[in-house]
Amino acid sequence: MMAPMNLNTLIENLPLKVVAGDTHTSIRRLDFDSRKVQEGSLFVAVRGTQTDGHAYLDKAIENGAVAIIAETLPATLAANITWIQSENSAKMLGLIASRFYGEPSQKLRLVGVTGTNGKTTVVTLLHNLFSEMGYRCGLLSTIRNKIGQAEASSTHTTPDAVAINALLADMVADGCAYAFMEVSSHAVDQHRIAGLHFVGGIFTNITHDHLDYHKTFQAYIEAKKGFFDGLGKDAFALINADDRRADVMVQNCKAAVYRFGLKSMADFRARILENALSGLHLELDREEFHSRLIGEFNAYNLLAIYGAAVLLGEKKVETLAALSNLSAAEGRFEYVEGNQVIGIVDYAHTPDALEKVLSTIAQLRKKTGKVITVVGCGGDRDRAKRPEMAKIACLKSDQVILTSDNPRSEEPEAILAEMEAGIPEGYAGRTLIISDRKQAIKTACRIAQSGDIILVAGKGHEKYQDIKGVKHPFDDKEILVKELKG
Repeated sequence: MMAPMNLNTLIENLPLKVVAGDTHTSIRRLDFDSRKVQEGSLFVAVRGTQTDGHAYLDKAIENGAVAIIAETLPATLAANITWIQSENSAKMLGLIASRFYGEPSQKLRLVGVTGTNGKTTVVTLLHNLFSEMGYRCGLLSTIRNKIGQAEASSTHTTPDAVAINALLADMVADGCAYAFMEVSSHAVDQHRIAGLHFVGGIFTNITHDHLDYHKTFQAYIEAKKGFFDGLGKDAFALINADDRRADVMVQNCKAAVYRFGLKSMADFRARILENALSGLHLELDREEFHSRLIGEFNAYNLLAIYGAAVLLGEKKVETLAALSNLSAAEGRFEYVEGNQVIGIVDYAHTPDALEKVLSTIAQLRKKTGKVITVVGCGGDRDRAKRPEMAKIACLKSDQVILTSDNPRSEEPEAILAEMEAGIPEGYAGRTLIISDRKQAIKTACRIAQSGDIILVAGKGHEKYQDIKGVKHPFDDKEILVKELKG
């Protein structure tokens, strides 16, 4: 629980349009959900994708708010309330949250990672790497949040501005020197990272995703780019030189720009010497290096992690030694060995990620073995990628089972019908459609023969299946292990 703060301190020198009332009132809490408002709260009315906080001003006052920030003030201002008008409430929430929690991002070294694929792996391995090297670290990721080694569940790739700053404040109190954080396009667009001070930003790659929210690919690119636009001149920006949109990300970036890559000229380069199920053998920065991680996409992740560590002041040899001890993030190319059959669980839920995983499997499989892919698409998300996911699965696999993912409010059969439209001509004979995901995984295991590889894609680390607003217990890896190992 934070100590109360003077409202005047919270809003000092911020770009406000109107301030009416006592600015010296004491603020005990910061809320943007009227249902959570308590006596002494500052309520910030944010226009969200589902609800508009401006519709709940009266409720916030009724629950005890003493001050309100809104983009539009009511015609009649309630007495004994301090009213503040701002051009952008969401941005103001981030700036004030940072102040309310004592500017925690200034008291540790915060590194943000953005991109379509690889964010979770990069932040998780950065956290593990720096922990291995003796630092106390914090982690904010899709899978989980960590303060030191203590874990807390995560519900969004990037939490809201209040939650972020509360977590960072807890990390500071716990003695963390570093924090590594996934930065989603939604978070940038919704100003959830406003007020945060990043010492570095990493760009992994960008491909089509989240068009249900951003509507156009260009808008999605601009959202990602916004993170780098906001970096300070004392920060670093580390970008994937092999991604053709990397330079777009740093067009207006004030930070020092560095590059990593396998193919292009870059500050941090690597060459794959061997790619096997036992891991990657790389020549990285002129040093030979072995990692337990598998696949070309993980070579990029390792380069990003290594480059960031060096830019943060770590010595190259010590960094490589610690990096070689690390395992993959949960649900990211995790494999299970059964009776002559290998099962792989991966979070790949975009066309690009699925293609990369299947391309990696193609390089690793035995010549006589088949690839059996179990894949679905989430409901209430970008519908344009559904036929594309099915097409890639068919072209890169010997057998495909299309199934349910997290259907959310949609009917699984309707999602599968849109996926089915992407099956290329001539591939229908080796494609099954099984709506029940558990049954789909079981079927894949039963038709697999010696030397085959089964990929179960889309959900990775998730321990639930979201159906009609209810999260039912469900674990791809658990089912795969049970079926393959009996």
